[in-house]
Amino acid sequence: MSYHNPVLLKDSVDGLAVKEDGVYVDVTFGGGGHSREILSRLGSEGRLFAFDQDEDALANAIDDERFTLINENFRYIRQFLKFYGVRKVDGILADFGVSSHQFDKAERGFSTRFDADLDMRMSKKNTISAYSVVNEYVFDDLRRVLFQYGDLRNANAMANKIIEKRSESEIRTTEELKEVLRSFLPKHKEHKILAQIYQAIRIEVNQEVQVLEEFLLQTPDLLHKAGRLSAISYHSLEDRLVKRFIRAGQFEGEPEKDFYGNIDVPFKKVGGLIVPSREEIKENNRARSAKLRIAAKI
Repeated sequence: MSYHNPVLLKDSVDGLAVKEDGVYVDVTFGGGGHSREILSRLGSEGRLFAFDQDEDALANAIDDERFTLINENFRYIRQFLKFYGVRKVDGILADFGVSSHQFDKAERGFSTRFDADLDMRMSKKNTISAYSVVNEYVFDDLRRVLFQYGDLRNANAMANKIIEKRSESEIRTTEELKEVLRSFLPKHKEHKILAQIYQAIRIEVNQEVQVLEEFLLQTPDLLHKAGRLSAISYHSLEDRLVKRFIRAGQFEGEPEKDFYGNIDVPFKKVGGLIVPSREEIKENNRARSAKLRIAAKI
């Protein structure tokens, strides 16, 4: 729990409707909180596979013969399950976003609270870092990242300011980036705007939107009929993609209808949107923006 306090733990695992002899996947292992809860509901014949691209998460591996931890990005879920002889599963759980450990480890560069090298990589294998985005992206790409992933109205001006400053000297640390953008950080909104800037750069560094889309597109073929998808999102970009995919099987537009007006979609939603209780938010402030959606394979 000190590594990562799992959000919506009971609700998200309840959403899987775990069968004792089923096969399940936790694609965001982290501290293992959700995985341990799934294992507690599995019988001796059940199996759980977990993914985490962060090398730090390997220290939390669970010593259980029913459990396999795969140190890879979950965008490769089908490829690695196939390697282990698994083509269909009964449920998939995803808790998107950054773990408490990644936020709290200063040198990772995820948190606005610490001065650290511009990094923000969830895996050290990533070739792109926050340093690359800030110091190497051309104006159009930098503006796109800040506007699209951070919803920053001053994206144009911010991108110009970064490019102007980096032409004088490299921007190497989170504190240096904060100083470059100081004029865009009024006291009463400093933390909020900084969080948006960090979020935008982090999403770009880790290709979070592309990874989420690739992952979701694989889930219909991976799940048995009536198999469950339980997905926790933390910002509107993620939640919108999950919601649209559950509803329409695609990310944009409406699904095509046949001659009779029927639509072919892979999922049906189970229940409504679930958000954390006041008590959970009080105990874990990082849960405040979490949204859980559950779907069953048709």
